[in-house]
Amino acid sequence: MGQLIKLQDYISRYELDIYHYPSEFIRLKKKQWERMKHAWETGQLALRVEPHSYESWKWLEEETSLFDKIKQIWTRKKVKDVTEENEQSEEEEDFMFSITSEPKTLEELKILFLEKLFQLQIRWASSTLTEESIIDPKYYYDVYLKYFLQRFPDTYLCMYKPVFLLKKAPVELNTILISPTTTWCIAFTEERKNNIIVGSAERFWTEIVDDVERKIVNPMISLHRTEKVVQTIYKQFSVDMPIKKVLINREGYIDYRYAPSDLDIIDRRHYDAWFMSLRQLSMPLKHMQLKAAQSLLTYCDTRYYDPLVIEEVEEADE
Repeated sequence: MGQLIKLQDYISRYELDIYHYPSEFIRLKKKQWERMKHAWETGQLALRVEPHSYESWKWLEEETSLFDKIKQIWTRKKVKDVTEENEQSEEEEDFMFSITSEPKTLEELKILFLEKLFQLQIRWASSTLTEESIIDPKYYYDVYLKYFLQRFPDTYLCMYKPVFLLKKAPVELNTILISPTTTWCIAFTEERKNNIIVGSAERFWTEIVDDVERKIVNPMISLHRTEKVVQTIYKQFSVDMPIKKVLINREGYIDYRYAPSDLDIIDRRHYDAWFMSLRQLSMPLKHMQLKAAQSLLTYCDTRYYDPLVIEEVEEADE
């Protein structure tokens, strides 16, 4: 699974320590898969019926939440320093064996595990041990977010529609995927299946489906902006890594005759080869890759609240 290091302007654990959490995620994923597989093989998986809602990730947690445990230990004192060992044990306990459907095969178990891990990823990308961001429910059903997190290797770091703070103004950029060797700035033109996208230098492009034409915003505008921001930040932090722009249409075609030479156009004719080249990259996490991620996170906007402080204010008003 690709790792979600930044989601919009939500607070992320990776912002706290980019050199720790990527390897910690890989360790946790491997350990919990072995535990879940063993539980399935020995009949110890507990079936639990849960409503299908964006809040379903909460069944990853113990009955007593982490914040409740902190409050029990520290009473009303705000927690600022929690040891790495305590955090690791909490994350491992979060991965309970309760599931919402009973897998009949190992492949079905893998699908359930990936969904379970997807929920955990969103939690990591929207909270720390003492702060939380308010999640938009749409991200629990976002097919593109699942694509990046469930189809790429663990060593790919994903910034999904990140909001950067540039000259004190928030700016949403395209998705940024940082592999051990390359930074990819990615945009999709998949509004409808079997479409043909006709590109140009104009502000609007043409989408053709069944001989019917309509105008769409030129995706290169935001893609160029994303590349420029990444280039500027990398230069400031002395990050030496190639940056590539890619325009993807997995089930249609892109006709862009005068496309810039530094743009990779990936439509249904080229998608499988491009995707497999990324999937087959077997390199481990690299120091320059983590440095690149840290430099970008430095400029990301972050909005969050402290649950302990909110509760103290509410109780004071009662």
